[in-house]
Amino acid sequence: MIDNSNGAAAFHSHVFLGEAHETSERRTWAVIWLCGIMMVAEIVGGLLFGSIALVADGLHMSTHAGALLLAALAYTYARKHANNPAFTFGTGKLGDLAGFTSAIVLAMIALLIAYESIGRIFAPVPIHFTEAIPIACLGLAVNIASAWLLSSGGHHHHGHGHVHDDHDHDESHEIATAGGLVALEVFEDGVPPRFRVSAVTGAALDVQMSSIETLRPDGTRQLFAMLDKGGFLESRDEIPEPHAFTANVRIGEQNYPVVFEEHEHAHGSTARDNNMRAAVIHVIADAAVSALVIVGLLLARAFGWLWMDPLAGIIGACVIASWSYGLIRDTGAILLDMNPDNSMADKLREEVEAGGDTLADLHLWRLGPGHLGAIISVITSQQREADYYRNRLGRFKSLSHLTVEVAHRR
Repeated sequence: MIDNSNGAAAFHSHVFLGEAHETSERRTWAVIWLCGIMMVAEIVGGLLFGSIALVADGLHMSTHAGALLLAALAYTYARKHANNPAFTFGTGKLGDLAGFTSAIVLAMIALLIAYESIGRIFAPVPIHFTEAIPIACLGLAVNIASAWLLSSGGHHHHGHGHVHDDHDHDESHEIATAGGLVALEVFEDGVPPRFRVSAVTGAALDVQMSSIETLRPDGTRQLFAMLDKGGFLESRDEIPEPHAFTANVRIGEQNYPVVFEEHEHAHGSTARDNNMRAAVIHVIADAAVSALVIVGLLLARAFGWLWMDPLAGIIGACVIASWSYGLIRDTGAILLDMNPDNSMADKLREEVEAGGDTLADLHLWRLGPGHLGAIISVITSQQREADYYRNRLGRFKSLSHLTVEVAHRR
């Protein structure tokens, strides 16, 4: 017998946009306006003052603005159609589609820069240093400003993303004791995880009269002796994973039960906004090329090394091609519904099979930044229905769309 998701769970939101979707949308449009103003100023100024180099840089800025326009339109369209039932799994992947397209454009730009640079090595052209260097500096300044506007203090990485912890813990629990308020936390900031107990208001902590015993869902118990660290008490032993248990805290003659729940979250590439990543890559790539061009032009003017200018172009093309490849690889995998997180898949299997059941089939894919979809098929000999497994998997907060099929073994 197959038991699918119950009716109550069938009606839920299919909005799988990133947490900062609207903020990213506004920042992208702001950068487009900046690039548009600079583009018009350079083209008009070049035509008025007879500088073809200024006009050329203005036209280059237009391609830059065009790539960012693609990202902005993807943000706007995804937001406006987030609740459109025509999108079976929402519009969260539009950003990945835009990122994939931008990556293709970046690859073409890299090929064009490499082609032009190689041609200039064999057929050097006169360089107007007086105009070229200030224009390159202006382009670098605009790109730095664009990158700052897009990130606004955030961290958007063009290479491999940082892998953050895939779980988080309740930072602190307050315990009302007879002597005052006490705080209990699992502290693991750069050190192995340990319990810390500290007085908040009035409570006096005696290391000889304090201990913590954990009780896990499988019935396992562990007693933690405490050490006086001067200002707070800390457990002598490390806390093994997972950090999901009831901590019975003994303070004086009283015991206080505190429940810790561990929540699994998307991390690394699973939570990354590839639309913003593509936009940032565009401005960083342009900034890198501008910086290389400035160095090449200065060396060419100082020592007469005209080949430095095209060499800087070739290096820039290789850097852009590398970033483009990484973006194509990551966004392509998402568009093809490849498993976005093998670690998450393993943990899902462990959680289902911990109760003696068999996970017969598992499909895991990304719906949008920080949102995963999963279909699991379970074989069990117990009288368990779909809701039982939904509750067991409830700690996986990035599972925004979960379908459960249960087959009862006779």
